[in-house]
Amino acid sequence: MPKIKEKEKAIILRKQGFSYSEILKETPVAKSTLSLWLRSVGLSKKQKQRLTEKKLAAMKRGWETVHIKRLLLVEEIKKKAKKEIGKISKRDLWLIGTALYWGEGHKEKEYKAGQGVVFDNSDPRMILLFAKWLKEICQIPRNNLIYDLYIHETADWRIAQEYWAKALSIPADRIRVYFKKNKISTKRKNKGENYHGLIRITVIKSTNFNRKINGWIDGICKYSGVV
Repeated sequence: MPKIKEKEKAIILRKQGFSYSEILKETPVAKSTLSLWLRSVGLSKKQKQRLTEKKLAAMKRGWETVHIKRLLLVEEIKKKAKKEIGKISKRDLWLIGTALYWGEGHKEKEYKAGQGVVFDNSDPRMILLFAKWLKEICQIPRNNLIYDLYIHETADWRIAQEYWAKALSIPADRIRVYFKKNKISTKRKNKGENYHGLIRITVIKSTNFNRKINGWIDGICKYSGVV
């Protein structure tokens, strides 16, 4: 009798659109037994929709859990890595800035002599680090720096100008603005409220300074055993 009652209850619940896992909570039998009882029970379109929605909701909860775990893991890795850096000396900053210019700065070419120091990027941290390097390591006066903002013509250049002025602690009118024309079929992702264009820092009358930086780069290569 108990089994018959459980079977009847399981069938009623199934007809109401309950999933197997939900029914098993109410009728504690083997899943194989439940499948045998319910194999001939048909479901309406509404009931099938309910089950589908529950499956999707369960999948979403699973994705969210995985996403949260990934974010926590990433944060833990970054936190540990950050501590490994420790205090940065002036020499460290000198080498970091030199390597930064090596990667992102404008270099003098054999076919283009007389290239001054020019550095551009859209990452505010990179721009700030380069500006700090110029001031504290290279002793370049702020008056010797020219700031140019390159931004797509559909973006709000005034907001971007103020953003960079605040980041660099300079008056907004010191930043010249140049517009880049948007292509109709562009798939660029650098847009929206987090898009602030690209900043170019130019050091005036700095051809020989650029050559000096290239000498530092050669020194890094030599004393690190690269060449």
